[in-house]
Amino acid sequence: MKLYSFFNSSASYRVRIALALKGIDHETVGVNIRIGQQNSLEYRRLNPVGLVPALITDEGDALGQSLAITDWLDRHFPQPPLLPTNDPERMRVLEVVYAICCDIHPINNLRVLRYLSDELKVSEEEKNRWYAHWIQQGLSAVEQLLRRSDAGPFCVGDRPTLADCCLVPQWANALRMGCDLSGYPRCKAVYEACMALPAFITAAPENQQDKIPA
Repeated sequence: MKLYSFFNSSASYRVRIALALKGIDHETVGVNIRIGQQNSLEYRRLNPVGLVPALITDEGDALGQSLAITDWLDRHFPQPPLLPTNDPERMRVLEVVYAICCDIHPINNLRVLRYLSDELKVSEEEKNRWYAHWIQQGLSAVEQLLRRSDAGPFCVGDRPTLADCCLVPQWANALRMGCDLSGYPRCKAVYEACMALPAFITAAPENQQDKIPA
């Protein structure tokens, strides 16, 4: 199995966490999205969307989109499960997953930030304000979702789920961007609980072979 990934991509980070939680052996291939390697013809043949991550299964099938990949992993490597099988736990996990992956990440990822700078010519200060605004909007909602489902140290319950795979990368990116995160104590507690686990440490950006010095 081969994962095409970028060390600082939150979508790649989600999949790396899922692979580590399940203990799945795989090869990682770095794709430097800062210099546009994801737009090469060779990579686009694997992932026509031109984003990371992409997973090549042992059967040679190529799959893009982090949530599609984690769904595939959960069906083919069911232990430990990323999604609870029963409601209300499954419903609560997916609420958090979609709040992050649909409402925060798409409008704050690298290609959007570059469009703001390169095409719309916004200043660095304005770009950072854009990023911080959507973090505030999104994490305020996630904080309330976590408080509603507060039943353990993780997003939902007493073990990591797909919700934690999504929250940790988003929180890490917000930290890197210097956002004020003081208003989200439940999110912070989940992040800290996750980062005490070997799987999350292994998957962290600073521990990837393709890490680029700051």
